[in-house]
Amino acid sequence: MVLTLLDRYVGRQILLSTALVLGVLLALFVFIVFVDVLPDYGRGTFGLFELVRYIALSQPRKIYEIFPVAVLIGTLMGLSTLALNSELVAMRAAGVSKLRIVGAALKIGLVFMLAAIAMGEYIVPTAENQAQIGRARALATGFQQQATGIWLRDGNAFVNLGEVLPDLTLLSVNIFDFQPDARLRTHTYAARAAYAGDEWRLQDVRQSRISDAGVEVHEAANEVWRPRLTPELVAVFTVRPEGLSIQQLAGYIGHLRSNNQETGQYVLALWQKMLMPAATAIMVLLATPFVFRPARGGGLSQRVFIGILLGLAFVVLHRSVGYLGLIYGVSPPLAAVAPLLFFLLLSLVLLARSR
Repeated sequence: MVLTLLDRYVGRQILLSTALVLGVLLALFVFIVFVDVLPDYGRGTFGLFELVRYIALSQPRKIYEIFPVAVLIGTLMGLSTLALNSELVAMRAAGVSKLRIVGAALKIGLVFMLAAIAMGEYIVPTAENQAQIGRARALATGFQQQATGIWLRDGNAFVNLGEVLPDLTLLSVNIFDFQPDARLRTHTYAARAAYAGDEWRLQDVRQSRISDAGVEVHEAANEVWRPRLTPELVAVFTVRPEGLSIQQLAGYIGHLRSNNQETGQYVLALWQKMLMPAATAIMVLLATPFVFRPARGGGLSQRVFIGILLGLAFVVLHRSVGYLGLIYGVSPPLAAVAPLLFFLLLSLVLLARSR
């Protein structure tokens, strides 16, 4: 892809404006997280260092979630500045078409798409995992998905984990092993489980084996457990689905499907993450029609306000359609794609009308 002088000039203006928007949003997010986590200050070993560390590591996921909106507002600001300075008029007078200017904006959109991919796959999962584990370690707490713990399926066995510690050690492990005819065969309880090599080491084990003759109880200080459950799968519970990478989501979805478990929430998160670069490009396209309005149609402040409203509409539609789709049984890929198609069509209609 060849970048002309026009592409570099327009791209630089959009990039600077987007960086400014991200800076403002970052300051707001830092304040919000600070207020949210402040009650934990002083508990356990959660001191100033852990507080600052948690706030810093929490920002990538928040920036990633709002990234398309920031790109939309930044593109509007950048192109509107060119319009208000009559630079777009000069470009048009020099024979540059509107579509050529839109193309220049979309080229910097490719950079934003690559940034979205890098954040979603490498920065966000690592930072979010470290943030949650660091906070849990400092507060001496673990992870529980619900009041009854975390439930998993492993073949014919159902596993209940009371708690997952920050180092991925399991507490209060209950393993219910069923026969093919759905009759309970054994129940194994372990106070603790730690992963070593390619197996789990159970501690303080009590196993009840059920047969026609009765219940036989076996106790042991240590036992070996070799399920398909790995520390990588356990680590999924330390962060929200939105904070996982595509590879992590795909691996966990495969685990759920192999055990005939519900996967809708994670499939939706997977598709939304895969479509995030496309959403970023669509936001760039959506911003371009507004800058070709006559100057009397509103200045920079009005166009930024329009961008904020469109951004809020995108966030609301993006989230609501996805979750409503899960409730009413709509295919997760369709629920993830539908909002993007709506804004893509809106962008094309507005761009056609601007011509």
